[in-house]
Amino acid sequence: MSARLPDLEAYFTRIGYSGPREPTLANLTAIHRHHARAIPYENLDVLLDRPISLDPAAIEQKLIHARRGGYCFEQNALFRDVLRALGFTVTALIARVRWQVPADVATPLTHMALRVDLPTGPVIADVGFGSRSLYSPLALELDREQAGSLEPRRLVAHGNYYLHQSYQDGSWADVYQFTLEPVPVVDFELGNWFTSTHRLSRFKQNLTLARAGHDCRYAMLNRDFVIRHADGRADKRTVATPEELLAILAEYFDLHFPPGTRFGPPGSPWPS
Repeated sequence: MSARLPDLEAYFTRIGYSGPREPTLANLTAIHRHHARAIPYENLDVLLDRPISLDPAAIEQKLIHARRGGYCFEQNALFRDVLRALGFTVTALIARVRWQVPADVATPLTHMALRVDLPTGPVIADVGFGSRSLYSPLALELDREQAGSLEPRRLVAHGNYYLHQSYQDGSWADVYQFTLEPVPVVDFELGNWFTSTHRLSRFKQNLTLARAGHDCRYAMLNRDFVIRHADGRADKRTVATPEELLAILAEYFDLHFPPGTRFGPPGSPWPS
C-alpha cells in the first residue's frame, strides 16, 4: 500500500517545514515536530459516518490537500511514506492501546507506530496517538527517561513485548504495548475497520482531538476541552453548544466545517 510516492512538496508546505531532508536523526526530529504541530489528531469522519480509507492517495488528499487530521492509521501511514521517500528505513508496527485502560482489560491491535532505523540507532516515531502523541522520536532504549513529548516518556520491557509509558501526576502509566515484528498490511486494515466501524470502538463512542502547540497540547474529549502546559498547568473548559465546538475546532485545531455541522447521532456525549 505504500508503493505510491507522496507529494513531498505539498506535505512540507502543509506542515510548514523548509529545513533539510537528508535521513538523519536531527532532520527526522524536526519533521516529526512540525507534523505534530500542524496536522491534528481527530476522529470526526468516524462520527460523520464517513469511511476511513488507508489508500495512500486518499490519506494524502485528506490530511494534506483538504487540511484535515486523522488518527494513527492515517497519520503514521502518511509519515511512514514520507520518511521512506526521503530515504529513511521505516518499519510499521502494530500495538495494543493501554492508555487509561485497567490492567485486567484486554485490548485489540488498533494502533500503528513506526520504527525508524538510523546509523545512530533505532527510534520509535509516532505522530498519531492523540493526547499522548510524541512530539519527537524516542530512542529504542529501555528504562531511560526521554523528552519525547510534553511529558517525560520511557520504554520498558514486559515479557515478550515493549511498553511505551508516559509520566504524569507522579507516576508512570502505560500508553501502548508493542513488539518489533513487522506485520502485514491486512493487520492494519483490520485494525482500521474495527476502529472506524465497530460499535464498541471508542472512536464510535467519543469525539476526540489533539494537537501539539508550543510548550502545550490542545486536547478534546467529548465536551471537555483542555490546554495542558509543559509546566503541568491545565486550562479546562466545558463546551456547551455545537456552535462553540465548531469555533474551537477552527481556532485550536485548524479544522473548518460548515455552519450547522453536527457530529454523531442524537444523544451523543458531545454537542449535537
